[in-house]
Amino acid sequence: MKLKKFRRDVETVFEKMRGELEENEYRKIVVIKDRLLQLRRLNKVKINHSVMELICAKHLIQKGFDVEIEHDLDKVSCDVYGEKGFGSVIIEVETGFVPPENAVDPLTYLKARIASKITRYSGVSNKFILATPPYYIMQVPPPLTKPPRFRTDEEITSLKGLCDQYYTNPPVSVEEIRNARLHSIFAVDVDKTQVSEWEVNEYMGKASLWHV
Repeated sequence: MKLKKFRRDVETVFEKMRGELEENEYRKIVVIKDRLLQLRRLNKVKINHSVMELICAKHLIQKGFDVEIEHDLDKVSCDVYGEKGFGSVIIEVETGFVPPENAVDPLTYLKARIASKITRYSGVSNKFILATPPYYIMQVPPPLTKPPRFRTDEEITSLKGLCDQYYTNPPVSVEEIRNARLHSIFAVDVDKTQVSEWEVNEYMGKASLWHV
């Protein structure tokens, strides 16, 4: 029953975007859709996350990228991986899910998860992007919204301590934090199967208004 519901929901999103795709793009996104169904049979993916991956994959494919999902790369597995020419991009989908064991520290946990994703993934691709639904305000630590050269030793130490509270196998390194870079943010509208790309500080400026 769960697999049937997953398939139905994925097919619903797929049909919404089908009219936007050229024939070669359509063939590529069919491969992505089938891969998601395969992963669901293995109980490795959830629907909310998967439909966002599908939409992000479509966005990259339309920009000329070759795309894979749940891609293993240099000892990490990323949600969406794209290559075009000699360039590469990683997209990590962030829905704001908090596990029950972090019910009493959700904001700190989410900040650490975002920080860990930025530090781990941005070093293994030319461009790193976080994708999130428009209704969720991501907890991006301010030092990681700055270019690496403007990051102070105190900020790096603080981020290291934050990540080490939750991620120690393996821990993020000081060097990874020092060089980490978040290039942009995708706001993924699942209802319309559309992606809006935000410059990081523009997104954070809007987020600060939403917190008021």
